[in-house]
Amino acid sequence: VQLQASGGGLVQAGGSLRLSCAASGRAFSSTDMGWFRQAPGKEREFVAGINWSGGSTAYADAVKGRFTISRDNVKNMVYLQMNNLKPEDPAIYYCAAGVLYGSKLYANSWGQGTQVTVSS
Repeated sequence: VQLQASGGGLVQAGGSLRLSCAASGRAFSSTDMGWFRQAPGKEREFVAGINWSGGSTAYADAVKGRFTISRDNVKNMVYLQMNNLKPEDPAIYYCAAGVLYGSKLYANSWGQGTQVTVSS
């Protein structure tokens, strides 16, 4: 699965942004997907994951209740709706494919990142 993320940008604190990830490959509809982020000087961290059917999701504690992951298996797309963005959310956000197990996605394929910046 090849992945292309988009939708990043600059938003005020408290605002919203929706990230999109376009996937290519016939395996998409049977592949678990997710989002990770990496802030400067920090390790890449799991943000949200969704199983192949969309029936199961997982979120990092830091984004629960604010971010929503979804997918469209007809359009081969994964989305991350980010609401109530906070000063700690800025990072490069990466789309990933892998295995959703427990409370996180174990990624084995990455797309390029998209930058999210939050102004206070």
